[in-house]
Amino acid sequence: MTNSIKEIEGMEVIFIIGSNTKETHPVIANRMIKAYRKGAKIIVADPRKVPMVRFSEVFMKLKPGTDIALLNGMAHVILKEGLHNKEFIEAKTENFDEWKESVEEYTPDYVERITGVNKDEIIKAARLYGGSRKAGLFYTMGITQHTCGTENVRAIANLVMLTGNIGRESTGVNPLRGQNNVQGASDAGCLPNVYPGYQNTEDAEVRSKFEKAWGTALSQKKGLKATEMIPAALEGKLKALYIMGENPAVTDPNTHHTVKALKSLDFLVVQDIFMTETAELADVVLPSACFAEKDGTFSNTERRVQRVKKAVNSPGEAKDDLSIIMEISKRLGYPMTYGSPEDVLTEFGQLWPTIGGITYQRLNKEGIQWPCLTKDHPGTPYLYKDGFKKPKIHFHAISYAPPAEITDSEYPFILTTGRNLFQYHAGSMTRRVKPIETHAGEPYVEINPEDGKILNIKDGQMVTVTSRRGKINIKARITNSVSKGTIFIPMHYSEAAANIITNDALDAHVKIPEYKVCAVNIKKAG
Repeated sequence: MTNSIKEIEGMEVIFIIGSNTKETHPVIANRMIKAYRKGAKIIVADPRKVPMVRFSEVFMKLKPGTDIALLNGMAHVILKEGLHNKEFIEAKTENFDEWKESVEEYTPDYVERITGVNKDEIIKAARLYGGSRKAGLFYTMGITQHTCGTENVRAIANLVMLTGNIGRESTGVNPLRGQNNVQGASDAGCLPNVYPGYQNTEDAEVRSKFEKAWGTALSQKKGLKATEMIPAALEGKLKALYIMGENPAVTDPNTHHTVKALKSLDFLVVQDIFMTETAELADVVLPSACFAEKDGTFSNTERRVQRVKKAVNSPGEAKDDLSIIMEISKRLGYPMTYGSPEDVLTEFGQLWPTIGGITYQRLNKEGIQWPCLTKDHPGTPYLYKDGFKKPKIHFHAISYAPPAEITDSEYPFILTTGRNLFQYHAGSMTRRVKPIETHAGEPYVEINPEDGKILNIKDGQMVTVTSRRGKINIKARITNSVSKGTIFIPMHYSEAAANIITNDALDAHVKIPEYKVCAVNIKKAG
């Protein structure tokens, strides 16, 4: 997030796109509701009637995969009505005129035909967002999990730049992180093309700095992304895999394909707190400690580094992740000499000055948001107050293109996936809690009442949902939450795993799969 969670309450306009915030980020949603009660206007764009719609001034129920057309359409209206921030654009951006031409064709009428959103709602949303200089934009994987995910994010950035809603309090581009410490893991270099602090592995100067710090030679090549590893395993190019805290046998798209790839490996190691579906396929399982059983830091969605202190001992032979990694490294011939997680944070700050001022002593009092450059630096609530790394930021001309898979006579429905309030991700933790299972332990597919009537499917009946990759049997939930022609399945349930049928087509830039759109058929089970 470019801005802080507490700043939400000071926003005049909150634009939520591709995020079921109330169910997947309820703490942040509560801040949004507080802002609403203070007079903030909320705009929601989503294929489903998600709970935040209850508080919205405008709800744009768009067809899955049409976000670029919608965002370009809003930009078109803002330009035509002169709501754009001319001073910001002239002083801090480039390529504006070329980009402006690219959105000329995205009239409200044209966008309505693509997205299914009424043109009056598009105009109303554009006027609200474009008319405010204290507007925050929020998104999650409803934006990124597409073959055009990178372009979706660029279209969002265009809209934010157009209005100048960046670099000030209660504004910003705010992607909400989906799991605990995803931000911290990214910061620490758990990506295939960067060292800690997002420092490029292919930069010789950067590599030399880390070689000196770690006392060993480092590869000049970037690694494979997670979604590239599975095809590489099937092709025999990848022989061994070490998986920590992930359950791709449930969470990967086209999971039959993933399970086949994992089984084809010469050696699979899984490090986790439970015997997950992926761990059951492993040659070696390393039992690790959960958050309450170890010391360290987590970094949350607003870039806030926070202290985590051990509360209880780990069960059985489980060890904290750092101890496991150090022991394996030693046996591989590279002894690590960290005495504690605090030593790791100290080294991290020396190699990435952005967090150089963050220490355990300071974190014992409160969390600190990076950048925090010195020991007396207070941290940074919002980014870009003093401008950007480059003198000017770039508008990108982005055109709408259909999803990788569209409907046809054989597969006439669009499937989109996501989460619900009570379950968490692959359910590795939440599905072991009896009260949660009692309340929300049953997989379901949401079907529009009109579709249910045409298919003669009633609420509670078992149906078979089929795609080009597989099929699942699941209970129907008839609801107006989804539009006619669209169905929704939550991703949590291994016995009716949505990702058996989702599309593993990838974004060309970052290789994220298109979880949010695929073509399916629905029939009564049996």
